[in-house]
Amino acid sequence: MRQALLIDWVLITALGWLLIGVIGVSFPRNFRLISRVLFPLGALCALLLALLALFGVGASPQVRILPLGLPDLPFHLRLDALSAFFLFLLGATAAGISIYAAGYFRKGEGTAPGLQCLLYHIFLTSMAFVMLADDGYSFMVAWESMALSSFLLVTSEHRHAEIRRAGYLYLLVAHIGAVGILLSFGVMAGSAGDYTFDAMRNFSVAGFWPTIAFLLALFGFGAKAGLLPLHIWLPEAHPAAPSPVSAMMSGVMLKTAIYGLLRVSFDLLHAQLWWWGILLLLLGLVTALFGVIFSTVQSDMKRLLAYSSIENIGLIFVGFGLTLIFKSFLLPSLAALALTATLYHCLNHAFFKSLLFLCTGSVLHATRERNLGKLGGLIHRMPWVTWLALIGVLASAGLPPFNGFVSEWLLLQSFLFTSGLPQGYLNMLLPVVAGAVALIAALAGFAMVKFFGIVFLGQPREEKLAQARDAGRLERLGLLWLAVGCVLLGLLPNVVIALLDPVTRLLVGSGLRYTATSHGWWLLAPISEDRASYSPAIFLVSIALFMPLVYWVVRRFYHGRLQRVPAWDCGFPLQTSRMQDTAEGFGQPIRRIFSPFFKRTREHPSPFDTHPRYRSLVEDPFWYWLYLPIARIVEQGTRLIAFLQQGRIAIYLLYSFVTLLTLLVLTRG
Repeated sequence: MRQALLIDWVLITALGWLLIGVIGVSFPRNFRLISRVLFPLGALCALLLALLALFGVGASPQVRILPLGLPDLPFHLRLDALSAFFLFLLGATAAGISIYAAGYFRKGEGTAPGLQCLLYHIFLTSMAFVMLADDGYSFMVAWESMALSSFLLVTSEHRHAEIRRAGYLYLLVAHIGAVGILLSFGVMAGSAGDYTFDAMRNFSVAGFWPTIAFLLALFGFGAKAGLLPLHIWLPEAHPAAPSPVSAMMSGVMLKTAIYGLLRVSFDLLHAQLWWWGILLLLLGLVTALFGVIFSTVQSDMKRLLAYSSIENIGLIFVGFGLTLIFKSFLLPSLAALALTATLYHCLNHAFFKSLLFLCTGSVLHATRERNLGKLGGLIHRMPWVTWLALIGVLASAGLPPFNGFVSEWLLLQSFLFTSGLPQGYLNMLLPVVAGAVALIAALAGFAMVKFFGIVFLGQPREEKLAQARDAGRLERLGLLWLAVGCVLLGLLPNVVIALLDPVTRLLVGSGLRYTATSHGWWLLAPISEDRASYSPAIFLVSIALFMPLVYWVVRRFYHGRLQRVPAWDCGFPLQTSRMQDTAEGFGQPIRRIFSPFFKRTREHPSPFDTHPRYRSLVEDPFWYWLYLPIARIVEQGTRLIAFLQQGRIAIYLLYSFVTLLTLLVLTRG
């Protein structure tokens, strides 16, 4: 394949998604065509895009100008190592989600099948163009197309008022963030008003303006990523959307915000200040801690995963901030290590969180239930979904040898080298941050144990769960694709680091490829073998050998000495699902320890209630601290405007007369 044609093939593949959507909306009621032909074709396009992006990561940058848009404002496109990596993330994740979606969508559910197909593939196309855009105009067109199409996908079940509210909240935050991004581009374009990224790279923004541009970009992209306190849309929109859309939004769309901020911080801005990194690191740490604590107390399985996504986005921003700190102090090798951990976690989160959201979709279809308190025992009815969900849970919990462990291990390795920074107070602060990251990882494991144990283990909590059926063939194939990705990304870290090397060299001027691969594919030593090393292959082989050995020893030497008797049942001869730990009971220790984080509403019955009901509601305090006061201010402003706009010509003439008198008085003064 000639490198000169690579960006053209990427464009053809991305536009292939758009063509698939147009075909789907042309046959809006042909469900068999849409589910059995078009969605699998979309998965093939995604797979082709991932393969093309692999070539693009190591290729030299390529540009194209498309004669689209307004006069004198064509679309400038660019394929470089950074955009190619995120295109690979998009294609590899969308391949599994799209083939799953082919078996997931049902007749008569929400939006018409043809329109659903169109919106889904416009969503994919717009994300691809976000990553290819090389000017502010085409970037914002793609960004707004992504926001609008995802809003319409979130509100597929628009007959329900709570889903409409969630969709409108998401769209509002998305547009507020888009204003910040547009203003950031305006600052970087300067007085010339040239919105091409090449012009921004060549224009040196002086004074405090680089900081203004960075803060505006942080606000705009942070709103899309779910960074605190702009996270409020995320736990509302993800449960409302169909599960493949939730997987695509959490796994891929959130990463477009990371891509955009990386592009601005390291490519378009000429200098990086160390305190930008401190700001990102602290915001990421608070976001991760907030997200993981709230995920542990959720009783809705999709809201649990949504808050878990906030936690993972926070960890990505922690790595991002550490990269900025190292880069500003001219430590390129350490910046490359932190950036590798950041990008690696972006890829890992795309796979394991998409896998978990799709597993919840299969559970939701099989049981019509999202409440953890009404699930349980599904391992007997849905073994495929259970074992594949277990892989996602172990990866999300950061346990070896799965992919989530590698990126979190690399991030913690980055903190081990912060003692060499020239700022003394940074040397005191960053070890505390590292300890907090370890706490977050432990709480994430707690949340995943709760998710898997309550949903799949124990006894069914409802009689209707006996009718649950396992996922279909296409759904299993999509789940299997993502599960295999979680395993391979965990077992082959050096291969992934070699893939990331051109990206880190583009952004921070250094990479880990030669250091990481000098010890072979089986041993990961990011700095040196003496400092730290990890071998997922040896770890996996050790587990495979140790577990059967333990089983043989126990069976050989102790089995004959044991006497099997019924477990003590506290005086209850019949064990029922009511004796199992509930989702609320599982999270009670966290609620007690971190009670200042929550706004709790409790409902207690009186002693005379014939049907007593206990209820404990945990709410996000940011609704009451930030968003409701803003809503009240906006409401008062609209009332004032409504009072001024009476619709009577005499009132408007009076306004004009008073304005003229005021101007005359000011002029004479």
